[in-house]
Amino acid sequence: MSTTEDLTVIHVDQFFPHPPAKVWRALTEPELVSQWMMPCDFRLEVGHRYTMTSVPRPNANYSGTTVAEVLSFDTGRTLSVRWQDEDPASDVDWTITWTLEAEGRGTRLFLRHEGFDPDDPAQMMSRRIMGEGWRSQVPERLAAALAGMPA
Repeated sequence: MSTTEDLTVIHVDQFFPHPPAKVWRALTEPELVSQWMMPCDFRLEVGHRYTMTSVPRPNANYSGTTVAEVLSFDTGRTLSVRWQDEDPASDVDWTITWTLEAEGRGTRLFLRHEGFDPDDPAQMMSRRIMGEGWRSQVPERLAAALAGMPA
């Protein structure tokens, strides 16, 4: 049996040795989000829109500014946000969903980043860049933020 990778999605499964309530705080408290993600004015409120600025990536058709919107959340369990490029010429329109599950004394954090167009080379470049970041840099920065938080 062969399996084909779904090129429209990035999946990440990461364990953190911290309780779900602490991981939830890191995902939803603005000053903590700014530590591990990007500086932003995140607010845990459905419909809240905020921007994040990063390095422009012309090869991925990314302007460097993401307009984000909180789509939904279930306190302590799931958070979904929409990311769009500020540049209207860009076709970046993704949904990022974090799901937390208690595991022993820690938390299993699942990430689902969806909406990539497999027929668009710039989108596939974005998927590669984002996939690397979600699997290495982001967990490292999130782990550092968690380690610096009081229990």
